[in-house]
Order: sequence, then C-alpha cells, then structure tokens
Amino acid sequence: MKPDIRNMDLNLLKALDALLDERSVTRAADRLALTQPAVSGMLTRLRECFDDPLFTRTQRGIVPTLRALELAGPVKMILAEVNNLLLPKAFEPADAVMTFTIAATDYALSAVVVPFMAALRKAAPGIRVAVLPVDGERLYSQLERGEVDIALITPETTLPDLHARRLFDEDYVCLLRADHPEAGPNPLSLEQFCSLDHALVSYLGGSFSGVTDEALAKVGRSRRVTLSVNSFLVLPEILRVSDLIAVVPRRLAMHAHGLKMAEPPLPIPGFTKTVAWHERTHRDAGYRWLRELLFTTLAKK
Repeated sequence: MKPDIRNMDLNLLKALDALLDERSVTRAADRLALTQPAVSGMLTRLRECFDDPLFTRTQRGIVPTLRALELAGPVKMILAEVNNLLLPKAFEPADAVMTFTIAATDYALSAVVVPFMAALRKAAPGIRVAVLPVDGERLYSQLERGEVDIALITPETTLPDLHARRLFDEDYVCLLRADHPEAGPNPLSLEQFCSLDHALVSYLGGSFSGVTDEALAKVGRSRRVTLSVNSFLVLPEILRVSDLIAVVPRRLAMHAHGLKMAEPPLPIPGFTKTVAWHERTHRDAGYRWLRELLFTTLAKK
C-alpha cells in the first residue's frame, strides 16, 4: 500500500512513540490509557501507513525494525512541536517587541493613555503604542481587521458583540483661571455660574449646548456659551488667558496647572469610560497583559 498522509493521524504517531519507548504492546497500552487490542489495531494501521512491519515479536516483547528506529527521532520531534503549538505562548513584557494600537478621544488620551504609558515604559519598553481617533462608523471593522487593538469609549457606544470592561466612572467639575474674579474661597452659586461666559467642548464641532445645558434646563435655568471647541486639550490654554469658565471631566481638571477647580452648583450627570476589544485578541497573552496593565494603572488613580 502506498503511504498516504491522509491515513495518518496524531494518535497513531503517539502510539508509535509509546511502542518504541516501551517495546511492549501491553505497556504502551497502559501508557496511552488504551486497551491492548486498541493499540494492536493502531500498530496494524501504522504498518500499512509505513509499508513496514515496524516491530517483530520476541520472547521479551517487540523489537523495532530498522525503519521503526529511523522514525523514532522524527516522531518525537513532531509530537514535541505539536505540544508546543497547543501550549499558550509565553509572554515576557520586558522582552516584548510589538505595536499596541488604541482608539481614543483627546479626553481619553490625557486621562487614560498618559498614565498608561508611564507604567508601560517601565514594564515593557519594547512595546510601541499608536493612538488613533475614535471613528464610530469604522471602529468595529478596525478592531476586526487588527487596525485597532482596544477602544476607549463608553457603554453607550460599545457594540454588543465586542468584549468590554468598565474602566472608571467620571464626573464633571468647573474649571477657571486661578485669579478669576469668581475664583473665591466660597462655592460657586447657581447665579454666578449662569452669569459667566462659558466654553464648551463639542467633539463634532460647532455645538453650543451639552449635558450641562440639559441639567440647567431641568431647573429652569440656562447659561451663555461663547466658545465651542472640538478638543479638551486646547481648553486649559484658553481658560488661562480669559474669564471663561468650563465644565470638564474631573480627571482632566486635576492636571490643569494654573487653573482652579470648583464643584458645579447643580448635579451634572457624568459618564463611564469603557475599554472594548475584539475576540481576535481576547485570548492572546500579550494583549491580555496590556489590558490588565491598563486596568491596574487606572484603578490606582
């Protein structure tokens, strides 16, 4: 019979390896947790596959043929390589060389990526990080194709078939320059708050209304928004040189040097920041380590 790889399977190679080591069908059966007839049947199939008797019987057991002895080394190598293939790949952060791509808003860039990078550089200096803007329409396909590894978004914008985990809850505070006329020791009153000129961040650009205005409308009040920008990053610079006030996420206000942080005079609903990723990287040891580092780092803040 002509040898054909279609007639071979991994169990036959495991049986051949056991027979070569044990030189006994009975002991090989015990090692493989099989019955003796089952191993004898496998030996028959092996003989057909390799077109060789492979073993001859003696009073002390079975003796391999020259062909069987030739197969001993390659068979052990194949089984070892298959075993390595099945084992999870070891990940050593200090030696890792890879690129980690994050989709983030400018808020998440400051509140999440900055502390994450500080921790990452210490633990895994060989890992590069690329940050892309969040593109809601293309995000799922980017994650699916590997163009993005994680996205820093919110539960409302997280598609149900993505893996996701809550990172933290955020609330809002007021931010104004330290020597602002209204930056006194007393809390801001609602009257003061509404009388000031406000700056607002509109991600899509051009909007002069947001969650703060919705909260004010519920108590029958309104404010005057005189500046709309599409980035949190420029806002501190504007506040430092003007009498404008802004309602911003607390994690950004905490690092705005030269500005005063004050509690809003009315409740303003905050938001939750979520980390989302695709099944493609869910079980990979390297990406799992990176996600856990992110969670651990932000839990300390």
